[in-house]
Amino acid sequence: MSTTTITAAEINKLRQQTGAGMMDCRKALVESNGDFEAAIDYLRKKGQKVAALRGDREAKEGVVIAKTTEDHKTGYIINVSCETDFVSKNAEYIAFAQSIIDAVIANNVNNVEELNAVKMGNETVADKLNEQVAKIGEKISVSRFEKIEAPFVAAYIHGSYRMGVLVGLNKANEEAGKDVAMQIAAMNPIAIDAALVPQETIERERNIAIEQIKAEGKPADMAEKIAAGKVNKFFKESTLMAQAFVKDGNKSVGDFLKGLDPDLKVIAFKRVALG
Repeated sequence: MSTTTITAAEINKLRQQTGAGMMDCRKALVESNGDFEAAIDYLRKKGQKVAALRGDREAKEGVVIAKTTEDHKTGYIINVSCETDFVSKNAEYIAFAQSIIDAVIANNVNNVEELNAVKMGNETVADKLNEQVAKIGEKISVSRFEKIEAPFVAAYIHGSYRMGVLVGLNKANEEAGKDVAMQIAAMNPIAIDAALVPQETIERERNIAIEQIKAEGKPADMAEKIAAGKVNKFFKESTLMAQAFVKDGNKSVGDFLKGLDPDLKVIAFKRVALG
C-alpha cells in the first residue's frame, strides 16, 4: 500500500456523495490509495450498497422507546425500525435504540432531520444507522419521532418495546400520568375530547351513520337524529376523556382525573405502535 496523503476535503467529498461515516470514508480512501472511484466501490462492498438496495424495503418491525427528561418537562418517542422481529428482539439492537433516545434528550432534538445530524461520539446518528445497515443487512432508520412539552410528561413503553405513549399533564401527578398512558395504549383514542376531533372526521362518521340508517330502510327524517346519536357514541368510545376507564369501567377517564384532582387535565398525548 502506498503512503498517499488523504485530505479532509477528499474525505468530506466522499462522505457527501455516499452518505457514509467520516471514519469509513477515510478508511476507504486509504485502502484505495486515494482513488475516488475505487473508494466508492470499497464502501459499497462494505455495506453502502446494502443501504441503497434496501431503500424501498418495508421496515415494519423495530423498537419503540418513550422517555422523558429528568424533570419530566419534555418527553420523546422514537421508532428505530427494521425489517424482522429477529433483529428487533436482539438486546444489542434495543441498546442501540436506547442510545439514540439518550442522544435525543441530551441534545433537545425537535425532529428526525435534527436527530440524524446529532453527534454520538465522533459520528452522527445517520452514520451510526448506516453502520447498523451494513452490519445487520436490513433497512434501519428512525421512522417515527414524537415530542411533547408540558408541566409534567409521563412516558410508558408497552409490549416489549412495541408501543410507546407520552402524556402531557397541566401539573405533576405520577399516578395519573401512568394510568392515562396505559389507557391510551389500550384504547387508542383519537383526541383528548370531542372539541379536538377534526371536523372532517366528524363529518365522515356522520355520513357513514346516515348511509347505514338509510340502508336499514328507516325514514329519511329520522336519519339526522339517529346519526347524531351515533356520532355521540363515537365520541364516547374514541375520545380520551369520555372513554370508560380501563381500570374501572364504571367511570370515565375524565371522572378518574377529577377524583384525583379537580384541576388536573391532559393537555397532549402521543401514541406510536409498530405495524
